[in-house]
Amino acid sequence: MITWEDFYTVMCAMVPLYFAMFVAYGSVKWWKIFTPEQCSGINRFVATFAVPVLSFHFISHNNPYQMDSRFILADTLSKLLVLVILSLWASLSAACAGPRRRGRRLDWVITLFSVGTLPNTLVMGIPLLRAMYGDFTQSLMVQLVVLQCIIWYTLLLFLFEYRAATMLIEDQFPGTAAAAIAKFEVDGDIISLDGRDPIRAESEVDADGRIRVRIRRSISSVLDSGLSSSIGITPRRLSNISGAEIYSVNTPVRQPASADRLTVRDITLGCRSASPHLSGYASSDSYSLQPTPRASNFNEMEIGTPVWVRSPAAPAGMLIRQQSPATPGALKLAWEGCGGQGDKDVGGEKDLSFRSTSKFVVDKEDEEEELEVEGDQEMPAAFVMLRLILTVLGRKLSRNPNTYSSILGLLWSLISFKWGVDMPTLVKESIKIISDAGLGMAMFSLGLFMALQPRIIACGPKMAAISMAIRFLSGPMVMSVASMVVGLRGVRLHTAIVQAALPQGIVPFVFAREYGLHPDILSTGVIFGMLVSLPVTLLYYILLGL
Repeated sequence: MITWEDFYTVMCAMVPLYFAMFVAYGSVKWWKIFTPEQCSGINRFVATFAVPVLSFHFISHNNPYQMDSRFILADTLSKLLVLVILSLWASLSAACAGPRRRGRRLDWVITLFSVGTLPNTLVMGIPLLRAMYGDFTQSLMVQLVVLQCIIWYTLLLFLFEYRAATMLIEDQFPGTAAAAIAKFEVDGDIISLDGRDPIRAESEVDADGRIRVRIRRSISSVLDSGLSSSIGITPRRLSNISGAEIYSVNTPVRQPASADRLTVRDITLGCRSASPHLSGYASSDSYSLQPTPRASNFNEMEIGTPVWVRSPAAPAGMLIRQQSPATPGALKLAWEGCGGQGDKDVGGEKDLSFRSTSKFVVDKEDEEEELEVEGDQEMPAAFVMLRLILTVLGRKLSRNPNTYSSILGLLWSLISFKWGVDMPTLVKESIKIISDAGLGMAMFSLGLFMALQPRIIACGPKMAAISMAIRFLSGPMVMSVASMVVGLRGVRLHTAIVQAALPQGIVPFVFAREYGLHPDILSTGVIFGMLVSLPVTLLYYILLGL
């Protein structure tokens, strides 16, 4: 039976975490202490130093020779069970669907797996469960953190890269041509196929009819030569054209002097990417031609014929890029304004990414024709695809600080607890001074993230309700079944169930944002999930204690 003293102990562990989060939220939303650029710097410090060092601290102090095999097996079995169920659903539903719709099934497999199985164990799980069930739960949570960082996040990245690779192949090698691809060569400056950087595929056919594909970054010289010579723009942050801007989603709406007359401020620049891969560039990648907080990425894109159209300053709050006479069949590019119509879809828009990204308007008839043409889409051999994905996956992981912190922490713990080697005091105290601040800074970073979002519920109330049900109901139910199957009982069973009801982890959202796959759902899971997780976990704690 849960006593008031137990309840107070849990609240003493949770309230300080939420205090740090709400202080950060208020410092941006209400008190205007931090600018978005300063928030970006704080978040980068947390992601690069605070959380990896905190993870290393917990992992290096955990005895790997006394790991709870049944607890780990229950967690692994629950995740595999969810993955198998989602895979079966995707396979059965894709049997009578076209290739594009099969890809969408994979999209939902990735998203639902992230929502249902990857909670915020490091930041929320350790202090909460230690207060609920005792200090021994810290070791259990650390064991799950190790598995998350080394196995499950790697698997998630593998699925994201596989999806990105299939999209690239379908776009540039439609039909049966892809089946003849024998080898992929990836340039050294390509870290990922997530589409954040413009890439292109160059192919050559050998004497045996096999195709070799080289994936490389798109050349930006078109901007220097074609665009600069045509309208006199140099690829610098300072522009000779006063008042002309490249608008993003968050550009404030300015009413023009007259609704019937276009002025210089009512004009913006529309450009077409030469790469057929629809990568969904974030609005933060297109900066104003006036001085900006950092250098623009805009000169990395290949530029086609510029088209002048009405900007978001128009009363409608929406920019539609019309077809250029020089580039027939070009995609129309719609920019979402900040006015009252900014949250609505227009016409036949196909939203390929989150609120802060551009939208490509695809005509429905063209989409149907595309589905018919690609009805016999084939893919390269499994070994060829696996080699491509492992190449970019290795590069991605090699630049992730959490990968190093988890592996180094595990290696040190193996050495330390095997031979009784203590960490030198100089190193230990240097790590401790950052790790002590890591938990509070992680919660502070979550508060900044919440304050910078346009809406707490970004995916709509219906989808938010579904994702919350998966997160706080389906996740604990699957974990309870898996735990009972492997024989978990008592306090460890309660710990496993409450751990499965923790809020959404932020790492899956970061991946979803990078790859442009349902980041609005993951964002809602992080923000709204943090708000409702406290009463939900307390409810589980009380019910399991009856």
